[in-house]
Amino acid sequence: MKNVVDILTDYGNPPAVVVVSAIGKTTNLLELVVSNYFKKTGEAGHYFDTFKSNHTTLITELLGEAHSVLKTVNDLFVEIDWILEEDPKDSFDYVYDQIVSIGELVSSRIMHAYMNHRGLTTEWVDARDIIRTDETYRESRINWEKTVPAVKKAISLAHQNHDYVITQGFIGGTDDNNTTTLGREGSDYSAAILCFCLDAESQTIWKDVPGVLNADPRRFENAILLERLSYREAIEMTYYGASVIHPKTIQPLQRKNIPLLVRSFLNPGIIGTTISGDFDAKYPPMVMVEEDQTLLYITPNDYSFIVEHHLGFLFNLFASHRIFVNMMQNTALSFVACVPNDVDRLKGAIEALAKDYIITKDEGLQLITVRHFDETTLHELKEGRTVIIEERLSNTVQMVTKQFPKLKEK
Repeated sequence: MKNVVDILTDYGNPPAVVVVSAIGKTTNLLELVVSNYFKKTGEAGHYFDTFKSNHTTLITELLGEAHSVLKTVNDLFVEIDWILEEDPKDSFDYVYDQIVSIGELVSSRIMHAYMNHRGLTTEWVDARDIIRTDETYRESRINWEKTVPAVKKAISLAHQNHDYVITQGFIGGTDDNNTTTLGREGSDYSAAILCFCLDAESQTIWKDVPGVLNADPRRFENAILLERLSYREAIEMTYYGASVIHPKTIQPLQRKNIPLLVRSFLNPGIIGTTISGDFDAKYPPMVMVEEDQTLLYITPNDYSFIVEHHLGFLFNLFASHRIFVNMMQNTALSFVACVPNDVDRLKGAIEALAKDYIITKDEGLQLITVRHFDETTLHELKEGRTVIIEERLSNTVQMVTKQFPKLKEK
């Protein structure tokens, strides 16, 4: 948080909107609160106490023990305590959004107090009042007709007397004033929504990496920085699993030709990556790896051909259970889908399929996508892996693989 203020002081260009997420690992902690609450393990309160303690300590270290933001944050804590005192009555996804969203609400309140403490005139705005969504909890869709005027009005008013407006990423609100979330890592998308509504000059995402790289630097030691990317290439990368940008971020920016800058808060002087309009460029191989994938082999019980009505049924089923199909193939008698191993969602889908289809699962797989591939890169990636399915397009290769230990002679 100290670094945020330093960056705004050196690189901020008010009037500006600052969108913040929860502090590190908080969303994972709050997900444990939700899962234990529904499983009735008795541990939900323990995990939530950890959350409260973490943030109380943060406030004390930043602002002292008597700052008024402590009361504001404690009021937010009480709202969740009330939920945890009673047995679950609503759906998992609904309760998830009401609990997990507190991470952004609390962090933004603390950040707001600290920015003002450091001399940056800042107004706090509740994202749930301006980013209006439907009721698809955990992955809500934006109601643009209501969001655009709400954002313009609230931000314009706030900027009349403040250089900065701070709000939350990841969350929105329904017409019934229920909290919704936009999908994990959704703060980038929230900022893009605001950029679209405000006709912003640009959007900058501050990350712990130098910018967008051609591979995950935590996995590949020789990943290189991509200083320029087209909107199209960025969309392709995020679709195939590049985690540095939320997959939905680019589209609102592209509609109004707003450039996106990805920069490092660890080294703010580095140029980073600029994503802007389509242009011709020669890109190096770009590698995206998605872990914990499952292959579903789906065959009709009567061994009828996989034809249009089968495919229509299967895709409607995947959509209703909110299962994202990362890769697919079909033969005369079988449909194969590579999907994330979301146990609860897959369980419901498989139960719905069991009456009319034979289902086989292969778990613990990786999905590797290589854009702008060359044969040397593919060969290196295949070492130590068995390729179960491979598919090639003009400049993209996807492989579903399983890692096996190399055999060594005794």
